[in-house]
Amino acid sequence: MKVLVIGGGGREHALVWKIAQSPLVKQVWCTPGNAGTATCGDNLPISAEDIDALLDFVNREDVDLTIVGPEAPLVMGIVDRFEKAGRKIFGPSAEAAQIEGSKAFCKSILDGAGASSAAYQLFTDPDEAKAYIREQGAPIVVKADGLAAGKGAIVCATISEAENAVDDILVERRFGSAGDRLIVEECLVGEEASFLVLSDGEHVLALASSQDHKPVGDGDTGPNTGGMGAYSPAPVVTPDLHERIIKQIIEPTVREMARRGHPYKGVLYAGLMIENGVPKVLEYNARFGDPECQPLLFRMKSDIVPLLLASIDGTLDQHQIEWDERPAVCVVMASGGYPDAYEKGKEISGLESALPDTLVFHAGTKLEEGRVVTSGGRVLGVTARAADIPATIDLAYEAVRLIGFNGANFRTDIGKKALKWLGD
Repeated sequence: MKVLVIGGGGREHALVWKIAQSPLVKQVWCTPGNAGTATCGDNLPISAEDIDALLDFVNREDVDLTIVGPEAPLVMGIVDRFEKAGRKIFGPSAEAAQIEGSKAFCKSILDGAGASSAAYQLFTDPDEAKAYIREQGAPIVVKADGLAAGKGAIVCATISEAENAVDDILVERRFGSAGDRLIVEECLVGEEASFLVLSDGEHVLALASSQDHKPVGDGDTGPNTGGMGAYSPAPVVTPDLHERIIKQIIEPTVREMARRGHPYKGVLYAGLMIENGVPKVLEYNARFGDPECQPLLFRMKSDIVPLLLASIDGTLDQHQIEWDERPAVCVVMASGGYPDAYEKGKEISGLESALPDTLVFHAGTKLEEGRVVTSGGRVLGVTARAADIPATIDLAYEAVRLIGFNGANFRTDIGKKALKWLGD
């Protein structure tokens, strides 16, 4: 098979790395890719959102399977375009991808599915939104309705912060057209977890549990990012809770999507808040998480390609996934200043200093005159696996210390939330 992976982040490096190991695959391309994807596939200079150019390439090279990494091309309708052209592509249709592309749509699906989530109201008028905030009190969450690269949800500790967030989104247009509408939402408390499944429109196949770390600073402080690290499995998701999430949240959501005439095919990613063993949905994403994809695929022993094909063909009920029992931890090394302004072009050292059972997934990197340099906010996802969570955390940070670039920033507490579940 010939396979194309669309995107250029850490998630896409993990996908290319995993897909290239499949005995079914003889050629992997990644577009636009990064310095890491170039080590296990061939990069193409095509934007992930240039659907015309991507389809031209797939037709010209007779590509057998395309996998869409980021959310933007999904919401733009790349799957619909490829399927109309008779091309096999992994991901949801434009209508189904609205489960991530519009928080209002997502809430409507959750309501229809009877799945628990935060109480909310939708607004286009800033004064009405502020009046509602004053009525509800703080803490409270303000979210841009559309895609905002993982940064559109603002958790506000005070009414003043929430009113400022409303102005940022609806008046100052911080997120552009993604902020044409906003949601003001109840602030859920508890411990977050990421729960990803493959769906073929009818059947679902759960991946291992994981946990992201969204805020930029230790102890979940500072602004939200695309994710500063992740680990798998997440012990907050017990076996009993795993089944409840499938039966009470995931399967009803997939049924509701099908009932509305938009069968969901691809990865469905539920961001959950868990309090006293009760899960509630914070959001849905329409693709693999980044950085959750990195520890998940590092643990996945099964060939991923038959699973992707089964999601497209409607045969997921015929498959299971085998996992490495060892946990995996991914620590993101970011550019100084991220998620705000940051400089690019910093040379990265120590990438050749690999430790056993570690792998460095590239995100914001590129090759420049034979050197690997920074080209994005999240630069690397240093990923490790070991016998248990404490050993895995230690190994991941040992690997981080071998790598350097000017202004490198990373959290020092990735995976620490899992420790309280391990007992004495």
